[in-house]
Amino acid sequence: MGLFYYLVQRSISGDYIHLDAGKFGPYAAVLVFSAGSFISNLLFNSYLMSHPFKGAKVRYADYFSKGTLKYHLIGVLGGLINSTGTTSNFIASKTASPAVAYGLGQGGTMIAAIWGVFVWREFKGASKVTVAMITAMFVFFLTGLILLVTAML
Repeated sequence: MGLFYYLVQRSISGDYIHLDAGKFGPYAAVLVFSAGSFISNLLFNSYLMSHPFKGAKVRYADYFSKGTLKYHLIGVLGGLINSTGTTSNFIASKTASPAVAYGLGQGGTMIAAIWGVFVWREFKGASKVTVAMITAMFVFFLTGLILLVTAML
């Protein structure tokens, strides 16, 4: 995870009008990144479905037979939101600097955490240690975000 953004940025041309030889434009980078995500998802999902950490094995047919249209549409919406954010991040990274773009791009992860903690109440009844760690996560993320923004000034 720590290397992927560095490698993506090394593959994107510094000039979007006149591309550097052997480098992608931001949209081509998104296409290749998406293809890589799709292929690795098939590999990892296939393994983890047949070797689950907990519970019974799952088949690909279960995805269609046990999933509802509502859940499939929620997944599609999540994918659209993620791909829009990733595309925007790749495009903006040359203007905002890769470090700032990556830091701001992690805002999606924080939004997911906020929804999980405050909307879906996933940690309701959690121990005080867990609540303290979640609080620390929010504080450290906001501190990092503030440091990134002030570093640009």
